[in-house]
Amino acid sequence: MASLRDIKNSINATKKMSQITKAMEMTSAAKWNRGVMNAKAFVPYMEKIQEVTAAIAIGSKGINHPMLQARPVKKTGYIVMASDRGLAGAFNSNVLRRVYQAIQERHKSNDEFAIIAIGRVVRDFFVKRGINVALEIIGVSDQPSFADIKDMTSSTVGMFADGTFDELYVYYNHYISAISQEVTEKKLLPLTDITPSGKLTSYEFEPSAEEILEVLLPQYAESLIFGALLDSKASEHAARMTAMRNATDNAKEMIKNYSLIYNRARQAAITQEIAEIVGGAAALE
Repeated sequence: MASLRDIKNSINATKKMSQITKAMEMTSAAKWNRGVMNAKAFVPYMEKIQEVTAAIAIGSKGINHPMLQARPVKKTGYIVMASDRGLAGAFNSNVLRRVYQAIQERHKSNDEFAIIAIGRVVRDFFVKRGINVALEIIGVSDQPSFADIKDMTSSTVGMFADGTFDELYVYYNHYISAISQEVTEKKLLPLTDITPSGKLTSYEFEPSAEEILEVLLPQYAESLIFGALLDSKASEHAARMTAMRNATDNAKEMIKNYSLIYNRARQAAITQEIAEIVGGAAALE
């Protein structure tokens, strides 16, 4: 049985750990609140650019833009979003498990696909398994701006345009609530299923529809990636906040159990000392 000193040291160490996890929970809560606001603020822009893109792509006849047409798939690109560190519950493992299962089901060779990794955990996961990581971004801000990933999004869309990839998927954790995040798969390119959020609006545009889509479609695809990143960051902060709250609650439960053991051991020690004193006094009589 552990000594009283050992039990007391365990109680103190657990108390210090609970203070750390509580501080991390409060920090994540602040980041979560701002992350949710960022994700929601981006929704009107996404809806509008989707509406305009759909109106031009669907409303104009005879448009044969490469980003709107499916082609034989020789190589697939997977944009995978996670975090740079752990301590976020199942946030990282859920999305990595989902994309890895999809890869195993769809491909027989590593030459048939490549990974675009956003987050150190994603990069390390696939590099460890010998899977090609074509692009990577590490150290994305907790409250990212489009400038943080502009080069990556431009390069990724460019890889589809030049034929490096014939299709692109994005995997991330979609934010539902503070305690619920859902791993989501979206087909990013080609844009074969652009649908307006409401009734199609008729636009008058100048110059031609083809020239407008030449600029608009890459921007739309890049905005889809950025929107997914904002969603993923909100989910990460929520998952980290929940994980730290659970860790704090577990620490409190451990302190409670340790205190019970400590009190029992202390009571047993006192009882033994009293018995020894009584026994010694009886021997002197």
